[in-house]
Amino acid sequence: MYKFTLRWLAFILLCVTSPLIAQQTYPANDIANPRSGYYAFTNATIVKDAKTTLTNATLLVKQGKIEAVGTNLPIPKEAVIINCQGKFLYPSFIDAYSDYGFDAPQGGGSSYRSPSQMISKTQGPYSWNQALKSELSHAKLFNVDDSKAKDLRKIGFGSVASHQMDGISRGTSVFVSLAKEKENLVILKEHAAAQFSFDKGTSTQDYPSSLMGSIALLRQQYLDATWYKTKPVQEGLNLSLQSFNANSSLPQIFETNDKWSALRADKIGDEFGVQYIIKGSGNEYQRIDEIKSTKATFILPLNFPQAMDLEDPTDARFVNVADLKHWELAPTNLGAFEKAGIAFALTSNGLKDQSSFLANVRKAMQYGLTEQKALEALTQTPAQILQVADQVGTLDAGKWANFLITSGPIFNEKSVIIENWIQGASYAIQSDNWNTLAGTYRLQIGKEEKSLVIKGNPGSYKVTMIAKDTTQVDLSQKESLVNLSFTNKSGKSRLSGNWNGTDIGGTGQLATGEWISWKAVRTAAATADSSAKAKPAKPEVIGDVVFPFTGFGKKTIAKQETILIKNATVWTNEKSGVLAGTDVLLKGGKITAIGKGLKDVSARVIDGTGKHVTAGIIDEHSHVGATGGINECSQSVTAEARIADVIDPEDVDIYRQLSGGVTASHILHGSCNTIGGQTQLLKFRWGKNAEDLKFGNWDPFIKFALGENVKRSYNTANNRFPDTRMGVEQVLTDAFTRARDYEKLGPGKRIDLELETLLEILNKKRFITCHSYVQSEINQILKVADKFGFTVNTLTHILEGYKVADKMKAHGANGSTFADWWNYKMEVLDAIPQNAYLMQKNGVNVAINSDDAEMARRLNQEAAKSVKYAGMSEEDALKMVTLNPAKMLHVADRVGSIKEGKDADVVVWSAHPLSIYAKSEQTIVDGTVVFDRAEDAKLQEALKAEKQRLVMKMLGAKKGGMATRPATPSYKAENMCEEDHNHERSLWERISHRFVNID
Repeated sequence: MYKFTLRWLAFILLCVTSPLIAQQTYPANDIANPRSGYYAFTNATIVKDAKTTLTNATLLVKQGKIEAVGTNLPIPKEAVIINCQGKFLYPSFIDAYSDYGFDAPQGGGSSYRSPSQMISKTQGPYSWNQALKSELSHAKLFNVDDSKAKDLRKIGFGSVASHQMDGISRGTSVFVSLAKEKENLVILKEHAAAQFSFDKGTSTQDYPSSLMGSIALLRQQYLDATWYKTKPVQEGLNLSLQSFNANSSLPQIFETNDKWSALRADKIGDEFGVQYIIKGSGNEYQRIDEIKSTKATFILPLNFPQAMDLEDPTDARFVNVADLKHWELAPTNLGAFEKAGIAFALTSNGLKDQSSFLANVRKAMQYGLTEQKALEALTQTPAQILQVADQVGTLDAGKWANFLITSGPIFNEKSVIIENWIQGASYAIQSDNWNTLAGTYRLQIGKEEKSLVIKGNPGSYKVTMIAKDTTQVDLSQKESLVNLSFTNKSGKSRLSGNWNGTDIGGTGQLATGEWISWKAVRTAAATADSSAKAKPAKPEVIGDVVFPFTGFGKKTIAKQETILIKNATVWTNEKSGVLAGTDVLLKGGKITAIGKGLKDVSARVIDGTGKHVTAGIIDEHSHVGATGGINECSQSVTAEARIADVIDPEDVDIYRQLSGGVTASHILHGSCNTIGGQTQLLKFRWGKNAEDLKFGNWDPFIKFALGENVKRSYNTANNRFPDTRMGVEQVLTDAFTRARDYEKLGPGKRIDLELETLLEILNKKRFITCHSYVQSEINQILKVADKFGFTVNTLTHILEGYKVADKMKAHGANGSTFADWWNYKMEVLDAIPQNAYLMQKNGVNVAINSDDAEMARRLNQEAAKSVKYAGMSEEDALKMVTLNPAKMLHVADRVGSIKEGKDADVVVWSAHPLSIYAKSEQTIVDGTVVFDRAEDAKLQEALKAEKQRLVMKMLGAKKGGMATRPATPSYKAENMCEEDHNHERSLWERISHRFVNID
């Protein structure tokens, strides 16, 4: 007798016809053979959606669509009946973020020594920048790829939204089914969503060369698109902007690569009234409150990191705790989203091995994700995201017949997907599991009659034989051949038989050696348990999310306190000078009292006996706390780029500099071009997010540069203008001339972010910090400034400032310099260690800056060098890293000195603050102790213990059979002025990109 007779008859019918019956525009090389494609799936447990389950129900499918679903439905006589007793039916999964049907982007990028490419190579009336491809309709490029479709069908997917993941503004994705049909039949929605990212992709054009440049470019595109709606006819055709506007009514999906970029994307959306759907990265749990505040729906990957092989302790030494913690906590991400009430869909994108998809879903369920939310995230939510809920996502009448037939609840570890039906066509996944042995049988062995009970699923059956006693039975199956064995008092008996789909029968040998005939007649089939749920194992104990997510983070962010510092030597930087045996009261984030015998019963008391208190150190020139490249090197003028867009609150250098008493830092664009990007003043509120680190209500600044870096003396192969110092002057003159001409255009003009920024300078609303070294170029920029009527606020580096101090004073420029750096390149050969003193003596406001993440930890010592080299007074020396930079940055009314009413940014030093032996014992920002040396010692010990725990856990994972990857050292790229982020590593980058201990 043939096995599964009715089932195979139905399968044969499916093979000879497509269910998509409609008028065809494609000729067929065959005779007409129309079929109805009419099927009735009966006796099933049907999960219509994440909240609705029907037992013993029927699904009717006709011509690829669901005709009806329910219980007690009449079965049309022309329908092929498929008995699904013991089976579950689910909506097929939907992936809202895929590149199915597209080749991976090829090429792109540029080498460090390659010539500049300033304009797009794309032919036609399109955007000026190759990374902007709004006109791209991926439906026109899509190709069915059944090999990749098969991999997706195996893990439950029936449809995907797909596009080639290349560029910043990527055009529109296409929504397709995973059916093995022609493209015209599987495309369900031509324009599914507009796609965005911060990654320029394969564009060979120089601009943008940094994350802040990408953000600026996208921001400008929004402005240009708005202008284009009412542009003058003579401006010509731009199909990219035309398409950008046309796509604005579609869902807007933004790909991000970490939690901070998700927040950056949302901020761009808020700026232009767009609510992005954010494709996340998997580490959003680390800032779930901020993620929730975006009000965005997320598309989340399941690419949990593999454990590293850390058998070699040297390998473990170079892996930081944050990476180890993420390995442990990544599976909690989905549960964190559900707990926070944030809508999300799941994607297989990013998985190296797609077969791990369902296993990773189950793993996420061990860490807080519920079965209902998991199913919703794979069906209804992506359908809603893509606005295709009328077609797919639930098993409702009128929708495409995209559904799974499974052996049990979909997320049970032992359940398998038997078939995946897509647009009414069957795709076998594990069809051998269609019929199950599970059920109750009347077992006859020779003349004896017993009861045989088989439970479970193929490959994991549990079998018992019941008579007077209950006996455990071992069962093995290979296709229709079934072997049973059991042991009783007489010994071991073995039975072999054939299964016909219902009953089993054959021959066997009893323990006595006697050969017998046997048969097992099914009396009751296994019934589907509609209440069956996946039962994830309870996870092991895991570590805490800390803020920031580094080795030096804490479970809770430090809070503002009332603090009374008693009996200290207080360096006020005011007329009162240095006060011995003095108290300082900090309350409400302000300095509220300075004097002797101060009291406040609510205050935390710090004994200042033998200690010194100063205002917090302010670094006028720094590059820490920024990510994605500190330079937008691609053009000579990039005034539209903003450091504010790329703040990294988890940069460990912030914590390290707090240990050196730094409370505020001016984060500058690099010195790669004449007019660089806009700067950002930060307060080092360790643990806070990027927005909370920003110094509020300060006058905005911008970075300019002169000299060797600008003309790229280190890269003679590059052809970006200028190549000489004379050219630098012309770039400045041209830029401000263009800005004045732009200003005259009046209302209705195209908003140009570069020129808007330059106008802010001309109108004294933005101020310049200018990288400079030699006397001639300093004179040069002062003349340009005088010509256009603006002031160069600060000349930074300024190692020949002593030669032009009188001119700086007359112009009104400040000088921010190094204490004793010289001889590291040609234009600094005339540097002298008395430079700061000589500028100050000529009436210039002078600061000592770091421009170096390590040196910033010792700025107090750098200031002291002017006492050593030039005999500067100690108070004046201290002011060069406190009050003087505050004046340069226009915030001296709030910080820089110990004065009632100013911000409570103070440092408690163990000794004289200019001594090489002095250590910051407490660094306080806005009345919050953000660094405490005694607490740091405890934190260091806890850090060692936490790292050891995680290393041992990884070793245990490897021993337990978990797949591992080679140990990957953790490193951070140290931002430096000359770094060109977009090109292959230059000499400077090879120096600055080094493996460092970033715990």
